[in-house]
Amino acid sequence: MRKKKIYLDCAATTPVDPAVLEAMLPYFIDIYGNAMSVHSFGQEALEAVDKARSQAAGFFGASPSEIIFTSGATESNNLAIKGILKSYYSKNESKKKKPHIITTAFEHHCVLDSCKIVAKDGLADVTYLPIKKDGTIDPKEVEKAIRPETVMISVMYVNNEIGTVQPIEKIGKLVRKINSTKEKDDFKIIFHTDATQAINYFDCNTDRLGVDLLSMSGHKIYGPKGVGILYVRKGTPIRKIQDGGDQEYKMRAGTHNVPGIVGLGKAIGLVEKNGKKDAKKIQILRDYLIEKVLKEISNSILNGSKTKRSPNNANFTFKDVEGEGLLLSLDMEGVACSTGSACSSGALSPSHVLLSIGLKPEQAHGSLRMTLGKHTTKREIDTAVEKLKVVIERLRKISGNVLDDYYSKK
Repeated sequence: MRKKKIYLDCAATTPVDPAVLEAMLPYFIDIYGNAMSVHSFGQEALEAVDKARSQAAGFFGASPSEIIFTSGATESNNLAIKGILKSYYSKNESKKKKPHIITTAFEHHCVLDSCKIVAKDGLADVTYLPIKKDGTIDPKEVEKAIRPETVMISVMYVNNEIGTVQPIEKIGKLVRKINSTKEKDDFKIIFHTDATQAINYFDCNTDRLGVDLLSMSGHKIYGPKGVGILYVRKGTPIRKIQDGGDQEYKMRAGTHNVPGIVGLGKAIGLVEKNGKKDAKKIQILRDYLIEKVLKEISNSILNGSKTKRSPNNANFTFKDVEGEGLLLSLDMEGVACSTGSACSSGALSPSHVLLSIGLKPEQAHGSLRMTLGKHTTKREIDTAVEKLKVVIERLRKISGNVLDDYYSKK
């Protein structure tokens, strides 16, 4: 039996809720038809897909036809950015006017890398908005960056590393105002948000946010891995980027992941039912964690705003401590955290998110992300902080000895 560990990495992934697993199980063995098949096996599977689509649509304040199932937020973000550009060029091929995209300097890599690729290929110019020290962007910077040829703005709702919340609704109102001044045949500005870290805790009604496109993943909300959604507002000019079958209103080819889609629908339903209650409990524990760390561990700072922040996120920098060593030492003590995005855990470079808010590379290397979930307890927080104190003291002593040896030889 595996030794019980303390899991504080819920921004990376969450365990599947038992109710979600229960909803999924029949679709592996008993109801296993291909949802595109016309016989009864297929139609039974399609009925389950349609039910999940309606569950998601209700949560986002959308119509079912605006919900496109994907393999997760990475695919959704790629489809959003590249699909909009593909549509733009199909309508403006004769104009040869290069479109312009606005995003932020601390997006998830799947957004940043998609933007870098289209820029490298000469398909778009990209502006990366600066980030304030508190980990938020200023809507005025968005407005200043807009050009006549701007076709898309992509701003993440909640940052995946430091948990800071962006003013999506304000940006949405700005985009609507600008689009209202455009001519009928002009290519309107499309507003996209990666809401992967927001679903559990924040209002994701797409009309209130004013977004045209919204991305999310199932495994961040106690659903299964390998399934996600791209919300596409009706009338948004977007083209598919994956060829094959006619699934998902001809927007995303590929056999439906029926068990995953069923699980995602169930997980969204649980967020809708219990999300506010869970968020309140988690935020109380998160605030307790922040206060305890800052009080009991010297030379520690909280990265990003304490108030404009996701209820589950605490990201710290510790002076004279190297992040990877801290992470591995904590894991040996039975505490699972991270230094940033799980998708970038193999990278040796400092976090682009922490650099964007003004940290120096050596500070960014000494960061630790602790993200709580609905199963986290106060006892686990107390234990984790005690172990963190011991590990940091040991690592700082090693760091000090190394520096002493270095300077003694000078």
